[in-house]
Amino acid sequence: MDFAGKRKIPFGISSVLVIASIILLLAPGLNWGVDFTGGTLLERGFDRTITAGEVRQVISQLPLEGIDLGKSVIQPTGNNRSALIRTQVLTNEEILIIDEGLEAAFGQVQSLRTEMVGPVVGQELVKQALLALLLAAVGMLIYLSFRFEYRFASVAVLAVLHDAVIVLGIFALLGKEINSPFIASILTVVGYSVNNTIVIFDKIRENLQLRKRESWAEVANKSIQETLTRSINTSLTTLLAILALLFFGGATIQDFVFALLMGIFVGTYSSVFVAGPLWVTWKESDDKRHAAAARA
Repeated sequence: MDFAGKRKIPFGISSVLVIASIILLLAPGLNWGVDFTGGTLLERGFDRTITAGEVRQVISQLPLEGIDLGKSVIQPTGNNRSALIRTQVLTNEEILIIDEGLEAAFGQVQSLRTEMVGPVVGQELVKQALLALLLAAVGMLIYLSFRFEYRFASVAVLAVLHDAVIVLGIFALLGKEINSPFIASILTVVGYSVNNTIVIFDKIRENLQLRKRESWAEVANKSIQETLTRSINTSLTTLLAILALLFFGGATIQDFVFALLMGIFVGTYSSVFVAGPLWVTWKESDDKRHAAAARA
């Protein structure tokens, strides 16, 4: 396959996806969860073991007008005899209705904690999340520049940003909630994507040492082809584990796993069809510039 020679096609697809994602991020924008917008945190204890699904089923059917408790983040704790419920801002009357509904379903309920998470805390989490992504990008740039060269490093970071923006755009399109686990999934996607890209770049560097009269495109094509089986097998085996989590992991982690799923697809695509061909474009541009300078 002529990955480098036909690079205008994936470049065009990526450009459309990135532009569409940026537009979606502007309007309608991301659906920020309680962790970022502020809300109510309830911790309740029970006389028997419970599951997140049982609690969600009970509270989602409560008669609270204008409040969708089905999207609440529910985390069983204390050997499944208590649960943390993170939801949007509630009044004291609405909290009382939730407690009454839980008591009707599970018997006596103990109020362990009731806290309000303000939007200031949410803004701080947004800043920390952006800082984490920035530090990850800078760290990769420094390491790859030292390990390879600055072109490889820059292209790898661009590919990672490409993946993150598209995953964010998918979440904006589907209206899925952005919360703290989502940030963890994005950082996981970043690590997975750059790992795939480094494997290809390492093979390119190895083939460059054996290069005779091959063009940059021929070296890149050979390197991508030689690592293609590894890239596909790695993605497929990871995909199987993620699909198991998606179908059997429960509602609490579904958005987290969905972000990983999208990241696997986008990350594999960018590593094979975007990163290497982008490096070729840069090298060919350098050659043209040097040739023009020599003629001058």
